[in-house]
Formats: sequence, C-alpha cells, structure tokens
Amino acid sequence: METIQLLGFAAAFCTTAAFVPQVLQILKTGNVDGISLGMYSIFTLGVALWLSYASIIGNTPMLVANLITLILASLVLVLTLIKRYGARRGNLGAH
Repeated sequence: METIQLLGFAAAFCTTAAFVPQVLQILKTGNVDGISLGMYSIFTLGVALWLSYASIIGNTPMLVANLITLILASLVLVLTLIKRYGARRGNLGAH
C-alpha cells in the first residue's frame, strides 16, 4: 500500500471515529438536547455527496470513511428526531 493511501486511511479513521463518542453518548443517556438538527441534516447530505464523489473517482479511503461516517451521522440524526418528536408526542398527550 502506498504511503499516500495510508495517510488517507489514517485521516479517514480519525474523522470517522470522531462520531462514535456522540452516538454512544446518545445511546447511553438518551440526551439529544445539544444536537443541532440543521447541522446534522446538512452534514449528512454533504457526507452522502462525498460518498458519491469517492465512488465516482474510485478513492477507497474516502469511500470507506464516508460510508461509515454516513451511517454514524445518520444514526445521530435519526436518534435525535426520534427522541425529540417522541418527547413532543408524549408532551402533547399530557395536556
């Protein structure tokens, strides 16, 4: 494997792994108060576009990183939506 590809995989690992603590924190606490839906929506779309780009140009480190990041970012987004709208439904029934 070329040095430049190893650099790509190292960068991909770091930026992708950065999402794991957020996902684990949400799963552990259920707290999504600090999550910006706007930011995660735009970010997730951007990652999907990067994934498409990586696929087109055949860049394996970029493809793998963006695939995993897309899964993790989507998980944060979906969990946030479920927690917030589930909480709103529960609050609506209490009134």
